[in-house]
Amino acid sequence: MGCHSAVITAFIVIAALLLDAALGEPRRYHPLVGFGRLAQAVEQRLYGDSFIRGAVAITILLLPLVVITMMISIHWFVEIILLYLTLGWKSLGEHANRVVTALDANDLPTARQRVGDMVSRDTSTLNERDVAKATVESVLENGNDAIFGALFWFVVAGVPGVILFRLSNTLDAMWGYRTQRYLRFGWAAARLDDLLNYIPARLTALSYALVGNYSRAMRCWRHQGSGWKSPNAGPVMAAGAGSIDVQLGGTAIYQGVQQQRPPLGEGDAPTTEHIGAALQLIKRALLLWVTVLLLGGWFVS
Repeated sequence: MGCHSAVITAFIVIAALLLDAALGEPRRYHPLVGFGRLAQAVEQRLYGDSFIRGAVAITILLLPLVVITMMISIHWFVEIILLYLTLGWKSLGEHANRVVTALDANDLPTARQRVGDMVSRDTSTLNERDVAKATVESVLENGNDAIFGALFWFVVAGVPGVILFRLSNTLDAMWGYRTQRYLRFGWAAARLDDLLNYIPARLTALSYALVGNYSRAMRCWRHQGSGWKSPNAGPVMAAGAGSIDVQLGGTAIYQGVQQQRPPLGEGDAPTTEHIGAALQLIKRALLLWVTVLLLGGWFVS
């Protein structure tokens, strides 16, 4: 649990979450944005239709930063700041609520634009139900990527762990597509993200089940999770959808190509109410995680 006690770890996690809830993401000079620009520069110089070139690119980008954070001693206050910068709890809620506001105002063009800020699919032809569906899917999946996965790796491996996780997640979001350009070059980034997300995703899915409709969430996870194109997003979204009684999946357009995705969850067609339910699910799951951390710190100390 890093290089300090369980109590200090719990304190740092809670402080970082409170900081994120109060401030949200920095509007300027966000380190992940800067890292994304660095990754673009590396891609311009190293890109090739090659597995090896992709592996070299992620090694150049990740190894120095992780090694540096392993070698230096970081004050707990700095750890709070660094963990806060890897979290996207408030930002996720802000993005989702912008979609809700547009849908409630019957402003479908703006709603499409707002959900387009959250997902990689084509949103220009989505109807209201599909906009709500895409938003719920994004909220549930990013609950793992931007919140619980980061917390897991900080608790397990401290600052080096959470930096490795979030930067790998950023590279996967940039290069991890099964397109002609990235099928080989992005393979290493996608596989590393799959590996680092394997345990956190399943803990997130379990958390969604425990704080929602447990029996339905577990049934959806068991029967639907493995059918999704992502081995980690599938369990997370299936359990989350089952937990809030909503039907996700189905047709979506990516890079101009229509894809028929397997169903996730059970229940009603998605509405703005389900967007709110997904955000509340994350809030309850966070409360569960904080409670476990506090109890763990108390028993260990």
